[in-house]
Amino acid sequence: MTSVDEGGAAVGGRPSVVPPGARGATRIADRVVAKIAAQAAREAVGPLPSDAAGPHATVVVHHESAHVRVHLELDYPTDIGGRCHRVRRHVTERVGALVGMEVPEVAVQVERLHLTAAPGVAHGRAR
Repeated sequence: MTSVDEGGAAVGGRPSVVPPGARGATRIADRVVAKIAAQAAREAVGPLPSDAAGPHATVVVHHESAHVRVHLELDYPTDIGGRCHRVRRHVTERVGALVGMEVPEVAVQVERLHLTAAPGVAHGRAR
């Protein structure tokens, strides 16, 4: 049997089990949280026009909470408010589930709208 000294180290050469509180902490970089948020926005926004850039995100982490800003390009006409709401909700859920952080704020910024013609409508100017 191996005895343990008062500091928790094993006596006799075998390592001891370190208590959970003394093991340290895991820190997730802001850019990793931003990539997770951007992927969640991609999942939520749905199909985009071929010339639209994919969503990207910036994140500021402070005291285990992530403040997220998502930048989108959307097709138009569309329900802009509804799609932004879905992005906010999905980013909050996914970042919370995957990273374990509270997400009190998700700001969605629509950078550009891509006009999509209705089926059967000709492109060009009308006189």
